[in-house]
Amino acid sequence: MSDATQPAEASAELAQAAIAEEFAFFGDWTERYQYLIDLGRKLPSYPDALKTDERKVSGCQSQVWLDVSGDAQRLDFRAISDSSIVSGLIALLLRVYSGRSAQEILDTEPRFVEAIGLAKHLSPTRSNGLAAMLATIKRYASAALG
Repeated sequence: MSDATQPAEASAELAQAAIAEEFAFFGDWTERYQYLIDLGRKLPSYPDALKTDERKVSGCQSQVWLDVSGDAQRLDFRAISDSSIVSGLIALLLRVYSGRSAQEILDTEPRFVEAIGLAKHLSPTRSNGLAAMLATIKRYASAALG
């Protein structure tokens, strides 16, 4: 049983493998998009007080706010978007990167994006947004390492 204090999978690599396995279950991209939207709907609530310019991810067409807590040993992220598909992308990123050490975050490339075929099925603006969210997560990890 996972909770907010423990990542669902023991490592970022295992999380990516589990994501690839889950998406392989769906036959077409209509089902995969629906699953992505469902994942986004299950994100924990994000307090309005944290929807500040400092937490806004630039480079995303939709609005995305990302907050971080912790230190180099363990960084916990929470985020939300005003777009349901982008919220689903956030859910995947948090599953891979949240609750990990800064070093593991920096060492982990988002291989799940290619593995599930997401790269080919995202619009250019969503791809840019995904890259911007990932860059923000990695920047926080880098800062935590000093």
